[in-house]
Amino acid sequence: MIIKASVLAAQKALSPLSRQAAAEGIVLLKNEHDILPVQASDNLALFGRCQIDTYRSGTGSGGAVNVPYVVTALDGLRANAAIQINESLVSVYEAWLEQNPFDNGGGGWASEPWFQQEMPLDEATVALAARESNKAVIFIGRTAGEDQDNADAAGSYRLTETEIQMLDLVCAQFNDVIVVMNATNIMDMSWMARYSSVKAVLYSWAAGMEGGHALADVISGAVSPSGHLTDTIAYRLEDYPSSANFGRRDRNCYAEDIYVGYRYFETFCPESVMYEFGYGLSYTNFTQELVDVTREGSGVEETLNFAIEVTNIGNRYSGKAVAQLYVEAPQGVLGKPRKVLVGFCKTETLAPASSQRVHIQVNVADLASYDDSGVTGMANCYVLEAGEYAFHLGDSVRRTERLSFCYSLAETALVERCQEALAPVTPFERMKPVYCASSDTYTVNYEAVPQRTISLKARIEKHLPTSYAITGDKGFKLADVKAGRVSMSEFIAQLSLEELATIVRAEGMCSPKVTPGTASAFGGVSNALFHYGIPVAAAADGPSGIRMDSGHKATQVPIGTLLGCTWNEPLNHELYYLIGQEMQANCIDTLLGPGINIHRHPLNGRNFEYFSEDPFLTGMMAAAQTSGLHRAGVSGTMKHFAANDQETARHDADSVMSQRALREVHVKAFEMAVKRGHASTIMTCYNPVNGYWGASNYDLNTTLLRQEWGFTGIVMTDWWAKLNHPIDGGSEDTTSTSYMIRAQNDLYMVVENDGAGKNVVGDDTLDALEKGTLTLGELQRCAMNICRFICHAPVMQRELKAFEPIKRIAAVSESLSGERFDLHSPLMLNTAVNCQGVLHVETAGVYQVVAMMRYDRDSAAQSACSLSLNDEFVMTLPTNGTQNQLVRVEGLAVALEAGFYSLDFDFVKAGAVLEQLEFVAREA
Repeated sequence: MIIKASVLAAQKALSPLSRQAAAEGIVLLKNEHDILPVQASDNLALFGRCQIDTYRSGTGSGGAVNVPYVVTALDGLRANAAIQINESLVSVYEAWLEQNPFDNGGGGWASEPWFQQEMPLDEATVALAARESNKAVIFIGRTAGEDQDNADAAGSYRLTETEIQMLDLVCAQFNDVIVVMNATNIMDMSWMARYSSVKAVLYSWAAGMEGGHALADVISGAVSPSGHLTDTIAYRLEDYPSSANFGRRDRNCYAEDIYVGYRYFETFCPESVMYEFGYGLSYTNFTQELVDVTREGSGVEETLNFAIEVTNIGNRYSGKAVAQLYVEAPQGVLGKPRKVLVGFCKTETLAPASSQRVHIQVNVADLASYDDSGVTGMANCYVLEAGEYAFHLGDSVRRTERLSFCYSLAETALVERCQEALAPVTPFERMKPVYCASSDTYTVNYEAVPQRTISLKARIEKHLPTSYAITGDKGFKLADVKAGRVSMSEFIAQLSLEELATIVRAEGMCSPKVTPGTASAFGGVSNALFHYGIPVAAAADGPSGIRMDSGHKATQVPIGTLLGCTWNEPLNHELYYLIGQEMQANCIDTLLGPGINIHRHPLNGRNFEYFSEDPFLTGMMAAAQTSGLHRAGVSGTMKHFAANDQETARHDADSVMSQRALREVHVKAFEMAVKRGHASTIMTCYNPVNGYWGASNYDLNTTLLRQEWGFTGIVMTDWWAKLNHPIDGGSEDTTSTSYMIRAQNDLYMVVENDGAGKNVVGDDTLDALEKGTLTLGELQRCAMNICRFICHAPVMQRELKAFEPIKRIAAVSESLSGERFDLHSPLMLNTAVNCQGVLHVETAGVYQVVAMMRYDRDSAAQSACSLSLNDEFVMTLPTNGTQNQLVRVEGLAVALEAGFYSLDFDFVKAGAVLEQLEFVAREA
């Protein structure tokens, strides 16, 4: 497979920055007696299979990156000259793993187990290792992901019996034990109290393909750990405020309201916390001192600028520190968390005794709370309640000092007048604190949540867009719009109803019209649309790297949680700028990421794609990444809009919440990425929010996103999403595209390849136009959104080339070695693993490739097999789960010369079985 030089150059630039990010996101939870970093005299005994089978990501679309190489933990430790490891113990693990290989569950969504079976240990093996080594490193590995939540069970959130036995045996023989958590999410850590020999604990997360080097950098002391937790680690799972309402299959009431994560724990029960939000140790120590606060502007438009001097007061190690600024707002009548993060900054690497002055800017307006009940006298408004706003500075939410500076308001002030949007229709009660001054504590009280009062029908009809009379083809091309020669409305007015119905459909997975193996093709997906100069844009899964199910390689960077733990905006910006360059090299226009849902509960399997339990930190990281991609000329598709906070029943479970919780917590990061990060693409969620599925939710996609935030980009569904009526709600389906269009979700992802221009079964767009339940202007509005995005996408800079459905492959004259296949009959393969053969073509011609495939999973699962001829990639044969029933998968047509071809079948995404392949002769 030929790899472009530009791709190799992009990957070469990305690798060192990915390594740096992985190291900066590692969180050191414990380091008694400074047993880390290791010394030259130390010899490390490595226990746990994840030293070799190191998790580099979670499962599903956010982790399925085909990488050019992987640096495991063992690889990284071996390569680091400052680290000595016990190779005889390693050889025991290597021999055992040969007989007990990694279990991927057969491939596909939700099939890989949460953990890998651990090698059982015996006392003799551990005792021998203790005689040869003075320190032990135990690896604990976990994964989860798309369509597979974690469970409150051994092997998922909790340790297995074999892992406990490993800890028992190792801690009995070693006085100094280091535990490395190679996990995609926080786990139960209560076991730490039982083992006095566990002197150090590191969360190395899942750190991408450079993770092994990064771990070795930290263990050796080449890099001092500077990661800080983006989640609270509580003593008990049931202590998390969402536990009572997580995992239901019908609806989840967000009774905790705005009190998610540390906002709950620090307010109501700080004693339940084992490791607080923002916590993280270093090999050195720092002081943080407020030097000055300057004020610009006035009233709610005022900006506060905090100048903070950070000093490394250690005498041995250099390191980076994170200054974290929190506000303690007055309780007022709305009620507030005890502390809320409002700013942070990471220093450069500071040598011992050196200092750096960092600056944190806080907009006073960002301290406001949303009144969804009118209790302040200003309903559906952001307000600043009267009183003192005290600021706290430190390196975690708990390790802070109150600053002498305080912002005061004599009267409650209006910050922004909004409108009721997406209020719940299901009655429930939400948390609200009651303050006890004598003990300075808060107790939990509950109040009824305000319900919807507005008419969605009236709102939608009031904001119907202009309908433009269809003019037919006037010779305008999209390039004319980009050049300013015609308006977008004039251009779109040319499109017929059928062409308009086509442009809101995207094709995939693995559309041959764009970069092989990517998630979707959209824009000029039909000949008619291409005639107007609309190119075909490509979307690729992310967010931790480009997923190409064709087998083409891409860089895999650390998971979102780890990148959040860096608390380093410039690093995230630069990392995603380089990912953007890799996208440009692969002709990809938008990356399906970052994921910016909130870590509402530790068991959400997809938390690894997201950053934090905190919306402000999430929003700042999302803005950094999307602006980095924007700088590279591509875009990031923020997902999943909104409140996709569990994978259990992710297509059906209604997220029921107050307007305040929605605005202050669950869509705040999306708002920040739009306003700060140049975000131009958004993906809606699978789930309903307050009764309306994300893809057909008018208040999400129009009222909030476009009217209030000023978003002008495109909105796409998640793949094969459900929709319901944007006014009446009710039952849902996957084909009523008119519901999506009325909500101003522009693109339906996805229809079958080469199917957007055909009569899609069940698609009601044209029927809805005829019946008057959808206006021409609404459909044209979505078409304009799509074309506006494409005007600014990289595809518009590339040569406008029509899709060539027939690929021409040159033959070789002499016979090749390998199993021989002829074209006269179907190739009977019955394989699910990579294989090779030789194809003999007697008569030159054009042949349609047809596969018969089966995949023993449901339709949400995806698998793919790539076909190469004479070492040239030809096509991807994708399939969804078929419940193990044979299905016909039609590939591309190929023009073959007479002669011989080497056949290579690469099951890039395992799971499917290729029963047979047929080359059907057709006319050129």
